[in-house]
Amino acid sequence: MIRRKEFVEAQQRALQVLGKAGIVLTPEEQSAIEVADFGLGDLKHVGLELVTYVNTDRSCAKELVLFPGQTCPEHRHPPVAGEPGKEETFRCRWGTVYLYVPGEKTSPAHGTPPPGREEHYTVRHEIVLTPGKQYTLEPNTLHWFQGGDEGAVVSEFSTKSRDETDVFTDPDIERMTQIVD
Repeated sequence: MIRRKEFVEAQQRALQVLGKAGIVLTPEEQSAIEVADFGLGDLKHVGLELVTYVNTDRSCAKELVLFPGQTCPEHRHPPVAGEPGKEETFRCRWGTVYLYVPGEKTSPAHGTPPPGREEHYTVRHEIVLTPGKQYTLEPNTLHWFQGGDEGAVVSEFSTKSRDETDVFTDPDIERMTQIVD
């Protein structure tokens, strides 16, 4: 749950970060910036700001904004309606993002799970994305990611996005943001 004031501040801050990345949004896109707090009320550590350009039955394109140290929690995109789940490619546009996937644990790693939620972050193989670098995740692959010291802007290109069906490792996560006054 997030307060309206915090929601609006995060939208404005995301717009500034997108500007640093040279990404121009229409007024409609600016007002539609989504702020995901994942129901934990700790946007500083766990959250994500995003703009969805298109989401059809065949494809999806988004901009993801991570503030410094902000984490999108560990999750996967399971099979849905006879389809294998979302395949997605992350391409870093600005800043640094630390992406964690299955594989040999990276030690030392740059990113760290949010305080008090460490047990819900099980994949620890680190992929470092800087501007121009990209990585493609196969459907149903556990992953999480975190903004570097400056934060990050990541373009996501994927098959159809069904955020409401994502499966999170942390049972306290609520994908759809609730705003209170």
